[in-house]
Amino acid sequence: MVVDSASDDGAVHPPTNFWKLVLGSVGVVYGDIGTSPLYALREALQRPARDGLVQSEVVGVVSLLIWTLVLIVTLKYVVLILRADNHGEGGTLSLMALAQEAVGRRTRVLFVLGVLGAALFYGDAAITPAISVLSAVEGLKLVTPAFEGVVLPLTILILFALFWVQSNGTEKVSILFGPITLVWFLTLAVLGASHVGDQLWILHAFNPLMAVEFLVSHGFGALPVMGAVFLAVTGAEALYADMGHFGSRPIRFAWSALVFPSLALNYLGQGALVLAHPQAMENPFFLLAPSWFLLPLVLLATAATVIASQAVISGAFSLTHQAVQLGLLPRLEIRHTSESLMGQIYMPRVNWTLLAGVLVLVLLFESSSALASAYGIAVTGTMLVTTLLAAVVFRRAWRWPPVLVAAVLLPLFVIESIFFVANALKILDGGFAPLTLAAVVGLLMWTWVRGTNIVQEKAHRMSIAVSSLLPMLARSEPARAPGTAVFLTADPDVAPAALMHNLKHNAVLHRQNLIVTVRGSTLPRLDDETRIQMDPLGDGFCRIILWFGYMETPHVPKALALARKQGLKFDIMSTSFFLNRRSFKPSADSGMPLWQDKLYIALAKAATDATGFYHLPSNRVLELGQQFVI
Repeated sequence: MVVDSASDDGAVHPPTNFWKLVLGSVGVVYGDIGTSPLYALREALQRPARDGLVQSEVVGVVSLLIWTLVLIVTLKYVVLILRADNHGEGGTLSLMALAQEAVGRRTRVLFVLGVLGAALFYGDAAITPAISVLSAVEGLKLVTPAFEGVVLPLTILILFALFWVQSNGTEKVSILFGPITLVWFLTLAVLGASHVGDQLWILHAFNPLMAVEFLVSHGFGALPVMGAVFLAVTGAEALYADMGHFGSRPIRFAWSALVFPSLALNYLGQGALVLAHPQAMENPFFLLAPSWFLLPLVLLATAATVIASQAVISGAFSLTHQAVQLGLLPRLEIRHTSESLMGQIYMPRVNWTLLAGVLVLVLLFESSSALASAYGIAVTGTMLVTTLLAAVVFRRAWRWPPVLVAAVLLPLFVIESIFFVANALKILDGGFAPLTLAAVVGLLMWTWVRGTNIVQEKAHRMSIAVSSLLPMLARSEPARAPGTAVFLTADPDVAPAALMHNLKHNAVLHRQNLIVTVRGSTLPRLDDETRIQMDPLGDGFCRIILWFGYMETPHVPKALALARKQGLKFDIMSTSFFLNRRSFKPSADSGMPLWQDKLYIALAKAATDATGFYHLPSNRVLELGQQFVI
């Protein structure tokens, strides 16, 4: 089901909260793209400046910046992609789930695209805090050269503090995000507008022909410039990823009324400043400010970049949560940091791993200019994945004619492909960093999915079908203990290993036995009517399948309580939960190479305890071990 954005906001977010949601979207959704003026134009002018800048080149680059914002952000995301609403949620994995639902099955192509988009996001998530905070702190060098030696240590200190406070959740500080970022965008607009008059010729940048003329006149030499121009839209994916938190209407309004005008004015102002004073190309953003405002601007820019980093860190938590629920990663510890907002979560292992990656990037590249060479390629890859998945949704879910899908998305795909090629030229200069991280994440996801499938297939072959077990139990008549036993298993058609071990070693059954399987849905959240599926098997046995959306945390006891409404009688206080803890051993004869077996085993060991993940009462859980050769 695809819900149009026009109806989504009215149903999910009351009109009285509209302005609050607009302010919140300004702080969270647009934090990343809002800090791009710190470095985008500066980096885009570097290549033309080597041969001496001319007026048409400055105007052409600014025109490229503005029209990239129009085509990529306004047309693709604000107008089109925000309508791909997966029951209130957005993002690459949401779009993948929506495409799978439209196709009617989980195809390998859609699965690979979803994994690729998610993996590339992690590359972006690591580099965004590094380049954003570093570029802001570098403004201190313009206050006085004496600060040059403290830029790197101060950046590391800010980043460490940022990741340290993640365990407290963003709820308490999120109310500051909107106002601070609002001041930031207004400052961008005022600084830019105050310099447009330096050289009014810059207003020709609104003419798209200036951008076209620049590309034609420079030929292949324009590709490096295009790679830098793309820095202006690196936060565009956040519009879709954070749709579930704010709704599409507030996000659209914030972009049209505040964010885009502020960005356009600032780029125009920087361009006019460079035309009037070519030496300002060293750092055109901070040189827009009068000397008395430089230090406050550096502090404001630092706050804005921290907020932008917070947004992408929270996005990494949400994406990982979705990946775990969709079976792409092992169970990881999830802490809810808000009693009222489901999306406010903290994942310790993700947090510290991401910090390690960010610090490595800062120490490796040492400057925002060097990091700019590494920035962009992961985002362009994610955008291409989004366009391909959107084509499936537009055609299969929205029933658009193929000609219309091609007419709308093919030009965008071509533009994004050009940006991808332009950023690919930077691979040796630093683009390898986010791609390497994305490749590692993709390998982990592929290994986990492949290994899990192999384990489940082997376990299925080695197990006894439930339909065969029940007649055997009826003949042997084992002793029955009072109460209810819940056996969690991934395969509901075979007897759970914990059940068979209990029979073998204790020769006893409970009076009531529930074979429970937890499954993930392609929907973000489910209601109680679709949460539980019951299949009474007789002789005190019942097979139950519990469904959870990919944005939900599976709470098995609460879900089982719904079974009472369907006639199943049991007392949670007299219920025991049986888990099968597998100890894996690698095998050269399995379906994976030996090194991948070992990687899968490492991932399985890193998985969080099932008791905590499924919110089982720890004093009522029994774990039975099993050695399993992959």
